[in-house]
Amino acid sequence: MVDILNKITTLRSSTAVAELYVSRPETIQAILNRTVPKGDVMEFSRAAGLLAIKKTSDVIPDCHPLPIEYASFTYQIEEDKVIIQAEVATIYKTGVEVEAMHGVSIAALTMYDMLKPIDKGIEIRNIRLLHKNGGKSDFKLEKVRPLKAAVIVCSDTVYAGKKEDKAGKSVSDLLQQHDIETASFQVIADEAEMIRASLQTCIQESYDLVLFTGGTGLSPRDITPETVLPMLDREIPGLMEAARAYGQERTPYAMLSRGVAGFAGKTLVITLPGSTRGAVETMQALFPYVKHIFRVLSGMQHES
Repeated sequence: MVDILNKITTLRSSTAVAELYVSRPETIQAILNRTVPKGDVMEFSRAAGLLAIKKTSDVIPDCHPLPIEYASFTYQIEEDKVIIQAEVATIYKTGVEVEAMHGVSIAALTMYDMLKPIDKGIEIRNIRLLHKNGGKSDFKLEKVRPLKAAVIVCSDTVYAGKKEDKAGKSVSDLLQQHDIETASFQVIADEAEMIRASLQTCIQESYDLVLFTGGTGLSPRDITPETVLPMLDREIPGLMEAARAYGQERTPYAMLSRGVAGFAGKTLVITLPGSTRGAVETMQALFPYVKHIFRVLSGMQHES
């Protein structure tokens, strides 16, 4: 199956439709009057469709099992056909298009099975997806201007040459994947003066984005958040709330991260964990959605 581990959880919905054509007007009347020998066609097909939606991953090999938060069926009866429509919704990492189409397919087949004793000319046609919502297609960002970024590694051991940096390089690689250039890459010790001086330089040089990695934990030398926070003019708590929630789904230790984020002047500052895994997961939680901030700012500046 496709790897969806790094996808974000969003509200996703899909609507699908199938058309069941009859060959005799009496068939439609039997459906409406509930006189089909096998029983109430619409109720049976609805129940079968709901079961099909829930069991989609059992019969479609590449479909992920997912929580179905909502499912409904509606029927539109016309002169020679019944239009079956299913709506499915979930809050998860992948969409429910196949679930919706599987649901209307089985609902239509159930109607076919119940109606064939009284109508040998029934046909199922036009099973299709009407629309879907949620996921990356709904959060696709309009192109923003080129952003100037700095990555600052806060680590006594890396600064002293006793350890190779991996977290900072991973952050730079991920920035590049999101079309953000790392114009400055620094390694500094866990010293308040060095942290303040590095950030102040980035602010003065009009960097759009500064990413610190390291110093967000609980050891005595982890001082990045308390050093950076007083320099922020406007904190954005939601960024770190999202990062910790994303990390918490992967390791309970994510709750120990004390990262902060916000604007220092016009520079967006984000503090990431020092571990490579923690830094990467924070980037996965925040990007590319953080870029929306700069689109909003550009719009505000344009209006002013």
